[in-house]
Amino acid sequence: MSRSQQQPTGTDTRVISADGTEIAFEQSGLGPPVVLVASALADRSDTKKLAALLAEHFTVINYDRRGRGASGDADAYAPEREIEDIAALIGHVGGSASLFGSSSGAVLALRAAAAGIGVDRLALYEPPFVVAEGDDAPPTDLAQQIALLLAEGRRGEAVKYFMTRVQGMPGVAVLFMRLMPKMWANLTELARTLPYDIAIMGDTQQGRPLDAEEWKGVAVPTRVLTGGKSSAAFRRAARALTEILPEADHRSLPGLNHGAVVMAPKKIAPQVVEFIKG
Repeated sequence: MSRSQQQPTGTDTRVISADGTEIAFEQSGLGPPVVLVASALADRSDTKKLAALLAEHFTVINYDRRGRGASGDADAYAPEREIEDIAALIGHVGGSASLFGSSSGAVLALRAAAAGIGVDRLALYEPPFVVAEGDDAPPTDLAQQIALLLAEGRRGEAVKYFMTRVQGMPGVAVLFMRLMPKMWANLTELARTLPYDIAIMGDTQQGRPLDAEEWKGVAVPTRVLTGGKSSAAFRRAARALTEILPEADHRSLPGLNHGAVVMAPKKIAPQVVEFIKG
């Protein structure tokens, strides 16, 4: 489908990925296309407000990553399948698009760009690389612990483990989330996809410098955003990434933290607009 034949604003539809999985998305706005890539434990509802702001300038594709929301899934998972999902969405809007990704979704966006699937520009919010010794890193057996909890049907415990041991959230904050039935039900439903984000991150959270060879395919203009209230580890990661990418810069946004894409989209959107418009 060419860009001149794009669907009307607000249309909710699906594309078929390379392995036959249906990927659901909402399209809004007009202009250069931008695909929004959500973080762990998130579906397109988390980026709905940001999508509305960006749709004033762009054709926005706000999609449910596989296994989430209205999208389908497959029996076997590999990060390459999610790259194929993004490729199918890019194909829908004419063969090229910019990507905005947050947290592990930012790393998925990076992997998609490295795969050479028609990415024009990358806007990233706090990719959670851990590049320095002493920075908080996930447990080395994270994948095994999450897999065990999910195999035992303990989705709520998997969410709690990820939030406290990976995202650094206080236990009391998770307790308050449990008291909000709709939110907690959505999080526990999304828990089954935690292994996907763990696989996307790979070995990039072990307190070692980024492997330039792994990201050499990312040759497009890239802006890495971090929040001024977030851990300094995010800023170290951002600077490390900009040092190995040929066309990347970093901006720190005062007063924001890791949840800014959901909680403060009005402060994120202008940065994305400015960058993608070039």
